[in-house]
Amino acid sequence: MVAELRDSGIGFASLHENLDTTTPGGRLVFHVFAGLAEFIRELIVQGSHEGLASARGRVGGRPTVATEEIIRAARDLVPNAPSPRSPSSSA
Repeated sequence: MVAELRDSGIGFASLHENLDTTTPGGRLVFHVFAGLAEFIRELIVQGSHEGLASARGRVGGRPTVATEEIIRAARDLVPNAPSPRSPSSSA
């Protein structure tokens, strides 16, 4: 795809990074950046897979600190708060 664009005379020029893919040096820097980006992406994917494998079988999340008593007290402070439904009641 990139070669087809180059053969058509289409290049990329970044004014901020002073990068121009119409020159050999600009193409080299562009390819180095692309290679580094691919490498970093693969490191992130590998780390994510290792983290998921390490966490497999464990229950995550922050442990709850709210007891039924704390929840009841908070509901009492809110006017017109709906009463909690039991799991067996249907809507």
